[in-house]
Amino acid sequence: MIVRRQSKPIRIGEVTIGGDAPVVVQSMAKTDTRDIQATVNQINELADCGCEIARVAVPDFEAAEAISIIKKKTSIPIIADIHFDYRLALKSLKAGADGLRLNPGNIREPEQVAEVIKAAKQRQVPVRIGVNAGSLPPASKPSISTSAHMVNVALEQIKLLESLDFDLIKVSLKAFDVLTTIEAYRAIASKISYPLHLGVTEAGLPRAGAVRSAVGIGILLHEGIGDTIRVSLSANPCEEVKTAYEILRSLDLRQHGPTLISCPSCGRAEVDIISLAESVDRSLKDISQPIKVAVMGCIVNGPGEAKEADVGIACGKSKGAIFRKGKVVSTVAEKDFLEALIAEIKKLLN
Repeated sequence: MIVRRQSKPIRIGEVTIGGDAPVVVQSMAKTDTRDIQATVNQINELADCGCEIARVAVPDFEAAEAISIIKKKTSIPIIADIHFDYRLALKSLKAGADGLRLNPGNIREPEQVAEVIKAAKQRQVPVRIGVNAGSLPPASKPSISTSAHMVNVALEQIKLLESLDFDLIKVSLKAFDVLTTIEAYRAIASKISYPLHLGVTEAGLPRAGAVRSAVGIGILLHEGIGDTIRVSLSANPCEEVKTAYEILRSLDLRQHGPTLISCPSCGRAEVDIISLAESVDRSLKDISQPIKVAVMGCIVNGPGEAKEADVGIACGKSKGAIFRKGKVVSTVAEKDFLEALIAEIKKLLN
């Protein structure tokens, strides 16, 4: 059982992060925020696939102003991602942003940060101190490790915000390098009580990026570290959300949507298990209930090997066994494999 680190809860819109709240799944719109309709469409798509908080880029004042309209047409909290110009944060707050992400490597003047924090405090809007290994301010000691430097930058920024009597703080320490990311989060986890947002930044294309993110985020979550996550992939943002939930499901931290259990196939298989599993996976995409479905290639051992599945099929030559919780409930012909399994799933869900 995972014992999670205790953190101070904060609210971003109607979503609680930290404390006893479940680990929250976030993503980021990849549209031009100034294109309001495209951004609204993508955020609504994200919400439909389970995203709980969406971040938008704010490169200029037009993008900041767009937040007010975007919020009216979407249902999940919106975080404004701010770099370089603190005035964009002020404009985003006026537009109704539910949260801010500030990069201390890009906005370094304490007076500018203080002005943003004053406005955020008035509106009770949380701020994420988003430290990124690729945009750190100069280190005081050239020999310091990247992870240690990231932690120091975060602690300095936290100290500044606390001096302004502000504690609606969330912290992230992201790097592309998985070990650097893990080291940084481990180091800061025992030094602060604020919630931590996990991620491996610029993780890459879906296959490599999902693996890199699963390793980095998964190790930290298993150690009880992390209150919210974003998987950064060069892909449709819904792929980020799906991968995030797979990581959480694997650690039994969240259950969202179907889990497909499928054997890898081998020389003993007498049907095309891979194609069947892919067809089942496509058929499950619109189901939101946390159901476990198994596609197994051995009619003798399949039900036993996948006994934790709510429903499944074990396939043999020309016929297969539909089973529930390891017990066979019917036998079907090969041509009816997919149709019969989906019918049994619908029967279970209704």
